[in-house]
Amino acid sequence: MNNTLPIRRIAIIGFGEVGGIFGNDFAKQGLEVSIFDILLASERHRSQMLAKAQACGVRADDTLSDCLRHTDLVISAVTASAALEVAKEAGPILHRNQIFLDINSVSPDTKRKAAAHVEQGTAHSAAHFVEAAVMGAVPAKRLRVPMLLGGAHSVAAGLALRSLGMDATALSDQIGVASAVKMCRSVMVKGLEALAVECLLAARQYGAQDAVLESLAATYPGMGWKGQLPDYLFSRVAEHGERRAAEMHEVAQALREVGVEPMMALAAAQRQQQLVYEMAQRNLNFPPTAPFSWRALADAILCTEPRETSNSSRKES
Repeated sequence: MNNTLPIRRIAIIGFGEVGGIFGNDFAKQGLEVSIFDILLASERHRSQMLAKAQACGVRADDTLSDCLRHTDLVISAVTASAALEVAKEAGPILHRNQIFLDINSVSPDTKRKAAAHVEQGTAHSAAHFVEAAVMGAVPAKRLRVPMLLGGAHSVAAGLALRSLGMDATALSDQIGVASAVKMCRSVMVKGLEALAVECLLAARQYGAQDAVLESLAATYPGMGWKGQLPDYLFSRVAEHGERRAAEMHEVAQALREVGVEPMMALAAAQRQQQLVYEMAQRNLNFPPTAPFSWRALADAILCTEPRETSNSSRKES
């Protein structure tokens, strides 16, 4: 790959939360951005997707081929379950020197299979597959969210991505190492979210939430248990529980690949999915732009008025 070639045209496959943020921020730099999402073919969602594309200043294409044509960088930002199929469909369309950046949360083995589809040409004609492990919440840092890169072209890709204002660091020349970091980290991060949901749902019913949070704050000072942390952990599951549950099944697969039984990973996936299910059963929706209250969501899910301890007052409803 010629390291001196600037990235001018970017294609984003998947125009969800991450795709929308990246597309918007790239477009603001004057880059030409095209996007493709299967929801463009949905009568129910098409108008919404087109409006979002227009607001972000990107072009929406109806076919994957149109989206990828003449681009320098392709970013795959789809669900974990769709990541491999997207790489398979994109492989024959991609051309020499295109960077295919797979930022999806999938197992190392899935990344390696995706790379095989993308780099199916000869050494002189194939696109360059680069895995990326996103190591933080994209909405908070947007393009500056830390990423670990892997693959034979990760160093050159890192230089190109940093020129776009991204925080990308080459970790390994082997596909799978960066993803392993992400997968192992997710056991802790998404496991903590699941634990917080289960802990606080029960505590709210017993009227013990203030004492529980006080105890957690004393045991783990500095984490924010008496501040925004409970709302944040709960909100991540409420907004993205289905996607995160799918990611945890990929985590489970990654653990199995090295002989570790994924007991906690699968339990976290079940708890994440359960909260989404309970919200759907009650037709609960919490717009991302509105203030989020874990207490309000817990009350709505449990459908009962929570008991309060005698020496504490209810802060939110």
